[in-house]
Formats: sequence, C-alpha cells, structure tokens
Amino acid sequence: MNIESYIAQLLYRYQCVTIPGFGAFLTEIQSAQWVESANSFFPPKKMISFNANLKNNDGLLANHIAQAEKTSYDYAVSAIQYAVMNWKKGLEQNGTFSIKNVGDLSLNADGNLIFKPLDQTNYLTSSFGLSSFVSPVVKREIFEQKLEALETGKVISFEPEEIKESSFLKYAAIFVLGLGLTGTVGYSVYQNQIATQTVLVETAVQKQVQNKIQEATFFIKNPMPAVTLSVKERKLPYHVVAGAFREEKNADKIFNRLSNLGYKARRIAPNKYGLFPVLYGSYSTYAEAEKAKKEIQEKDNPEAWLLIESL
Repeated sequence: MNIESYIAQLLYRYQCVTIPGFGAFLTEIQSAQWVESANSFFPPKKMISFNANLKNNDGLLANHIAQAEKTSYDYAVSAIQYAVMNWKKGLEQNGTFSIKNVGDLSLNADGNLIFKPLDQTNYLTSSFGLSSFVSPVVKREIFEQKLEALETGKVISFEPEEIKESSFLKYAAIFVLGLGLTGTVGYSVYQNQIATQTVLVETAVQKQVQNKIQEATFFIKNPMPAVTLSVKERKLPYHVVAGAFREEKNADKIFNRLSNLGYKARRIAPNKYGLFPVLYGSYSTYAEAEKAKKEIQEKDNPEAWLLIESL
C-alpha cells in the first residue's frame, strides 16, 4: 500500500501528521512575501518541517487510511509499519529517499535525518489558485528627462500695453466714486432696519414656541419593544492537543490530570475516527497557541501538537 498520498492529503487539513515509528511532518503558515532582488511576489503558504522525535501513534494517519481503503484499523497500522520498514531500508542502502509531493529525506554524517521540503505544492487551502509572479521594475528616467526639458524651456513674458489717460475718464471716475459712496451709506441704513425687524420677529416666535412646549403633554400609545442584543461568543480556532484516545476512560484521566495541573483543559466530541481528543486549551491567535504549545512540550508533554479547527 502506498501511504505517501494519504500523508499529503492530511497535510492540507492538519498541522501535524505523525508516521508511527518514523517521525512527524509539521506545518507552519508563512505570510505572503516579496523578494526585492528578484521583484517577485509569493502568496501565503504552509512551510513543512520534520521532527524525528514524534513517533507515537496518534491514530490520525491509520484511521484516515482505514476509511479511505475501507479496511480495518489494525490492517492500516500494519501497512504503515511495512512502509516505514522499507523507508528505513532505503535510507540504509541509498542514504536518501523521496516522499511524493512532500519532500526528500536523507542521512547526514552523524546518521541523523535531514528533511528538504518540496516547494511545488502549497498545502494552505486559503491560498488555492494563487501563484507567484514577477513584477517589472518601474523606470523613472523618461519622466525625469521630460521634467528637465520643461524646466529648461524658454520663459514667455507678457508686458501690458500702457493706455493714455484722458480728462474725460478722470471726470467719469469721480462721478462713479460719488455714486458708490452714496449707495453704500444708504444700503447700510437699509440693512440695519431689516436686521432690527428680523430680531423682533424671531423673539416673538421663540416666546410662542416656549409657551406651546410648557402647555403640551406627550403620551406614547404604542411604545417600541425592548431591543435584545445577542453577543456572539468569540471563536477560538487554535487548540493544543494532548492526545486522541480510543478509550473514553483514558481521555477522562488525562482531562482530570490537566485540570488539576491548572490547564484550561477541554474534552471535545469524538472525531470521525471514533477517537476522544483532549485539549490543553484553546486560543484565538496562532501566536498564542504556538507559544503555549512550546511551553507544554518543554514542561509536560513533548508530543503535544497544534490543531487548527473552529470548534
């Protein structure tokens, strides 16, 4: 049985895919990038890494294979063990082997596993359809040359033509000035009269309005119903998983232990594989969950892993 394709399928949905007896593939979301030297833009993606210390069977891969192949869980576990045996044999003989659409594994001089991921596949589903692209450099030399040409161009000056004054124009100007002064004085007096009358009218109107307000009594026949606001609970999509157990009593033991240690432990509904997951806690951001996971791995459980799912 070829289990490589099933590993790739799970990497789209989970952050940690463990191959029992071999190691675990971990994913981390990398934001969009711009490589300035190449003028290239790259969409967000999942970066894949490998941890050879996570070897315990969490049931994820085996249950997925059993469901896809319509076979038993024990048969799926045996198929995984057989594949792992062939991988180790290939490493001993050739020093390297490849997992399709995931990456290459090889041994260094100290006999440790070195993983080199493949970049052709983006396992971040929210970036589906996005690809990298190169943007040409914007050249500004042409615009600068045009600007310099405008600045160095000849300046056109306009000189007004002098007009000779006549005695007739002098007398006409004196007459117009006199009319203007007379009109200005008369207009100001007229405006003062209008302003005075306007103030008197507005004062009378305000008094009438105040009297009406004091005499009025307001009744509301049909009051509006009370408005009830419902506040949605903030979702916590990031969870640190202690483990997924086939027996519910084992899940209860772990839940009680974590609660006694002070963790905000949770037990969620059994997954589609029939396992009972137990969580150390849930978080609203990836950074908080990643920080908590590292602390838990150092202090309590080195095999704790991160689940990204809206529960």
